[in-house]
Amino acid sequence: MSSEPQSNQAERERALVCGVLFPEFPPEFDGELSEISALVHAAGAEVVGVGVTQKRHTPHPATLMGKGKVEEIWEEVQSLKPDVVVVDNDLSPAHIRNLEKAWELRVVDRSELILDLFANRAQTRQARLQVELAQNEYLLPRLLRMWTHLERMEGAIGTRGPGETQLETDRRLLNRRISDLRAQLKEIEKRKRRQLDTRSEEFKVGLVGYTNAGKSTLLNRLTGSNELVEDMPFATLDTRTRKWILPDRRTVLLSDTVGFLQRLPHHLVASFHATLEETIHADLLLHVVDASHPDAATQMKAVDEVLADVAPGLEAHVIVFNKVDRVPDPIHLHLLLGNHSAADVVHTSAHTGQGIERLIECVTRRLDQRSNLIQIDVSAGEGKLVAQLRAGGGIIEEEYVEDSILRLRLRVSETALGNLQRSAEGRAEIQVLEPARSPRAQP
Repeated sequence: MSSEPQSNQAERERALVCGVLFPEFPPEFDGELSEISALVHAAGAEVVGVGVTQKRHTPHPATLMGKGKVEEIWEEVQSLKPDVVVVDNDLSPAHIRNLEKAWELRVVDRSELILDLFANRAQTRQARLQVELAQNEYLLPRLLRMWTHLERMEGAIGTRGPGETQLETDRRLLNRRISDLRAQLKEIEKRKRRQLDTRSEEFKVGLVGYTNAGKSTLLNRLTGSNELVEDMPFATLDTRTRKWILPDRRTVLLSDTVGFLQRLPHHLVASFHATLEETIHADLLLHVVDASHPDAATQMKAVDEVLADVAPGLEAHVIVFNKVDRVPDPIHLHLLLGNHSAADVVHTSAHTGQGIERLIECVTRRLDQRSNLIQIDVSAGEGKLVAQLRAGGGIIEEEYVEDSILRLRLRVSETALGNLQRSAEGRAEIQVLEPARSPRAQP
């Protein structure tokens, strides 16, 4: 007797997507609800149907969308038999309660879906704490939804005090946990700031950009690292800092952090403030853009808005149009350029290596502005000192001015210059030819 093989893989959850399109929402090139569908797929679920949308100027106070649209989605639920309905908007507790009652199905809004994605991607203790804080802050006003089975009904015995008492107990416990998480994250943020203070004289480069723009691939290309690269949203949650050795042997610190998204939940951005510290305090901020994406201009605007939310006045110094090998028409790049000057833009492909030299030149030029151009005359017999200077990088020129005197011109940071003046006192003659134009990073 034969039997069919059984799959051990759990069935993917089936999700019907829908949403209300308000006037301030930008159009999606790949079609309405394309981004939320991609997020559902990244969360491990399967999108069923084509999705349902409604255009409105204001949300319906009870259900966000109109009564007719609620009934239309109910018909889709009856036909497609999904496990969950995902709404591409942020819903109030009342919205969720009313929609779940109307559709007789679990409802997940945009913020809850993004939080679920973050929870699945969190690897380090800091990321897990940040996600838990954002989840709890999202859950707090929605606790009543979890206690609908204890709703007060006229004449029902035992439904008044216990339900309310348990609800208040849960609220108190949740508030206590939120306070505890904030305290733990505050300590982590303090440690990160201390780490940043110890790196104050090191040149720091930060990568920011829309999720899936290719930041991790670019980090790997520049530093020789082997960080996780996945073609899906939020593959990176934790800030990863790696040493990047430039061709002249100078070293900078390159940081890759969490990708941004349109309508990213505000409390999630606030929770990840500690993660974004290294980005906020970078000497050079590179905004990495997927130039091949049809919605690249909208994604750039979304990143600018998140940066302004994290630190008012913070703007990227250089625009890196990545994935240019996938751009069929160069005119598309000129349209994306907008008001940015050519000096602020670099075209690259982290995958093929195209434009990487131009990016290195751009970073080197910025590093030179923070460096002192010095000239050192040192005896050829000071082999250890000469080897130390060469290992430190930044050497522009070497020449023998006399048989036994080696003259070097190089660029060094303020700290390196001070250390060199102390260690080489009496052994070499040091002259500052050009002082640093911006010796310290401005927060």
